[in-house]
Amino acid sequence: MPDILLINPNTSTATTQMMVGIAQAWLAQHLAAAPAVVGATAARGAPMIVDDADLAVATTSMGDADLLRQARLAGGVIVGAFGDPGLDALRAQLAVPVVGIGEAAMHAAAAGGRRFGIATTTPRLAASIESAVSRHGLQAWFTGVRFTDGDPRALGNAPQQQEEQLGGAVQACIDDGAQAVIIGGGPLGEAARALGQRFSVPVIGPIPAACEALARAMRLAWRQGPAASPAAAAADAAGT
Repeated sequence: MPDILLINPNTSTATTQMMVGIAQAWLAQHLAAAPAVVGATAARGAPMIVDDADLAVATTSMGDADLLRQARLAGGVIVGAFGDPGLDALRAQLAVPVVGIGEAAMHAAAAGGRRFGIATTTPRLAASIESAVSRHGLQAWFTGVRFTDGDPRALGNAPQQQEEQLGGAVQACIDDGAQAVIIGGGPLGEAARALGQRFSVPVIGPIPAACEALARAMRLAWRQGPAASPAAAAADAAGT
């Protein structure tokens, strides 16, 4: 079975390893036979994408020859940054399915016509996030984006504080009317997993959302029973 390549458009190898771990665990839980997830880290750019300049560099880095070589050997590719840098170009150059975590999370959050918000740490990407919602045709269900306070990179080095501030942003989204809330960022994957246990509405982690979208695109077989694909259950719940 071909591997899944998870590309981290940030330059942090620790973030790559964290995202690969989340992806591998999700696939093992939900698929009858899970492919291996291999991580690749951008060779240039920022350790965390916090503004449009960082996002622009990440977009160009996705075309680097080594990343493309690895992607052509994979059975499917995940772009592991919420802004989905280089997603369209990769899709144009590869014969395998390519999924962006931002796009996947937004569609998962809006499943069944749910109203959704986004909680994240990067206020200088506000316009980019809102543009992506519009680009995916989901603005009618979007309640807005809520941000944590302070420098996002400093917050990333204080995981407990980051989780608590993101929890406040999630609650603000719920107060805005969101029926599901996305934690907007690949490096926020661990926080998304932890916050999923704290709220009555679904808290969407972009990495699991991308795994599900890619598994469907690759036509992988779901595990039978309670660990099967969560998408139908989410849509049913939203419609009740």
